[in-house]
Amino acid sequence: MKRTVFAASISLVVSGLLIAGAGSPAAAGTARPHPPKADKSQAVQDARDSIAAHPAAVRASSDDTFKSTSVLIDKDGTRHVHMTREYRGLPVLGGDVIVHDAPSGAFRESTLTLKAGLSLPVKPNVSAKRAETLAQKAFRGKRAGTTSELVVNALSGTPRLAWQVTVNGIAPDQSPSHFNVLVDALTGKVGQMWNAFHTADGTGHGYQVGDVALTTTAISGGYQLKDSTRGNGETRDAQNLTATNDSPPAGWGKAFTDTDNVWGNGTLSDRATVAADAHFGIQATWDYYKNVHGRSGIKNDGVGARSFVHYGNNYANAGWDDTSFSMIYGDGAPGDKPFTELDVAGHEMSHGVTSATAGLNYFGDAGGLNESTSDIFGTLVEFNAKSPADTPDYLIGEKISSTPLRYMDDPKKDGVSQSCWTTGTKNLDPHYSSGVGNHFFYLLAVGSGSSSWGNSPTCNGGTVTGIGNDAAGKIWYRALTTYMTSGTTYPEARTASVKAAIDLYGASSSQCAAVEKAWSGVAVVPTATTCGGGTTTPPSGTNLLSNPGFESGAVNWTTSSGVITNDTGATAHSGSYYAWLDGYGSTHTDTLSQSVTIPATATAPKLSFFLAIDTKESGTTPYDTLKAQVISGTSTTTLATYSNATPGGYAQRTLDLSAFKGKTVTIKFTGTEDSSLSTGFLIDDTAVTTG
Repeated sequence: MKRTVFAASISLVVSGLLIAGAGSPAAAGTARPHPPKADKSQAVQDARDSIAAHPAAVRASSDDTFKSTSVLIDKDGTRHVHMTREYRGLPVLGGDVIVHDAPSGAFRESTLTLKAGLSLPVKPNVSAKRAETLAQKAFRGKRAGTTSELVVNALSGTPRLAWQVTVNGIAPDQSPSHFNVLVDALTGKVGQMWNAFHTADGTGHGYQVGDVALTTTAISGGYQLKDSTRGNGETRDAQNLTATNDSPPAGWGKAFTDTDNVWGNGTLSDRATVAADAHFGIQATWDYYKNVHGRSGIKNDGVGARSFVHYGNNYANAGWDDTSFSMIYGDGAPGDKPFTELDVAGHEMSHGVTSATAGLNYFGDAGGLNESTSDIFGTLVEFNAKSPADTPDYLIGEKISSTPLRYMDDPKKDGVSQSCWTTGTKNLDPHYSSGVGNHFFYLLAVGSGSSSWGNSPTCNGGTVTGIGNDAAGKIWYRALTTYMTSGTTYPEARTASVKAAIDLYGASSSQCAAVEKAWSGVAVVPTATTCGGGTTTPPSGTNLLSNPGFESGAVNWTTSSGVITNDTGATAHSGSYYAWLDGYGSTHTDTLSQSVTIPATATAPKLSFFLAIDTKESGTTPYDTLKAQVISGTSTTTLATYSNATPGGYAQRTLDLSAFKGKTVTIKFTGTEDSSLSTGFLIDDTAVTTG
């Protein structure tokens, strides 16, 4: 049995509760007694323990505090706790983290954007008033109130002290505006700017949803457009006004009421006609998330959203305002129809879902992912509703103007969107960088080439077979809610969706393989997390190793004492047995090896294995290491070195063996631990394949 060594002392505040040192949490991988089914408070407590025991995994120091914002518990009890971070009392933009714990409460891994621990001054040289003045100069529109907050800007590059200034008001196009500007608190340099109010990018030629059933509320003398079965979601008449402050306040606008519960007449002569469109949009979006993903409302709290139709004067747009938790729809430019298309409703309200989960930024790659998430779910809302008046498709806002706003099969067809990811994608407007995510989803759901929905080329010339909307939508939803953070990039979104596919369908599933092919099809290259076959034969060729998953014990392997084990102090990637190297917290070396002959005819021989790293060390210094090596004759080649600096749960690693074609070699893993603080290296489901 490996000896448990507690982590170095660290003080963390999580959800307002102080963890005084890390002497009490059990070692990650060690089973702890819990009720059969953990509740959310237990999951948060486990996350606190994980942070205290593994500060390096979340780049934490004694100056950091964490607060839980959402908790997801899988059916098997696995927990995913999303937390925000403060540094010396200041919010850290880009510092959020997701802690992933096993059903036992043991730490598995973390998801975060922050690259290193924080160390910076927190006293500003620039006053809040000066920062607000600088931000106001950048705002175009009718200004209302301005607020500012001192933050740590860790969104990109070296973290800096900054003022986050929010200029509230009405934008030039009449939409509400929450214009955010980051001003360097030491130099006064104006940095990143974004609007927290999200709109569809179009000219506003709306359409009707046809004859639909609406759920309303009986009131004295008639009915009101309020749906008590969907969190009291309500549709109101903005009376062609704009909100009198930064967003539509409670009670603003006029309630739609009717005596016979018949709303609109299918033409624009009745103001309730577009109200019926908007109200159906509330229903259809609620029903999609509830019936497909088990999500009760946008924030998963059972509360419905408000919709305001006839907003502004000739306002040619629609949008979601997270501050007031409401939708607005304009009547469009003169001579055009109102902006009330079903996929637009699903798109905009899905901005609210994103805000309540991953909180994706509205700039950089994350901005494109934010917009593409809304396009994806807006499309899925349309498919789920099956409205006779709006045949579902993969076009965005196709009835608003003479041409669609966006094409998911090949986004570049609109002349401005990007179909293939590049390092410059992050510099585009989110409506255009969203093309990469839209193209990925289309390839995943429908596939490449020609179909009844469109014609989708791939960026790498490969072929992708679609897995359908249901599986593709569930993978994207889990990736969004479980593995994405505010600063997720497109390559990181690939990792998130691969993990989601593995969770839902298994590492060797066709769904997971399709996720990888679809990402490659939009030029987002592979990352460290890939699909794999577990103990099954990898799809790329025959496994040349014997007993690759260790289920026969130490048979066919040469090891140090006790390396191959079914010890319950840690867990296997699959099955019962795994290899556990080191983890003693004292000077120690463990080895694991097997000889294998690699055919000269092998096309692309590879070594793959699943590796988890559990450590009590902190920081980025590699005190304890694991080397993956090949011994050929008297020569030893180290293919890769892993260490305590990058702890985490099982992830598949793949290494090239092309240099050893036609040779009999020994595959060897060597784990070396220093004199204090344990690091355990867990290996399972190994493979040597020929191509």
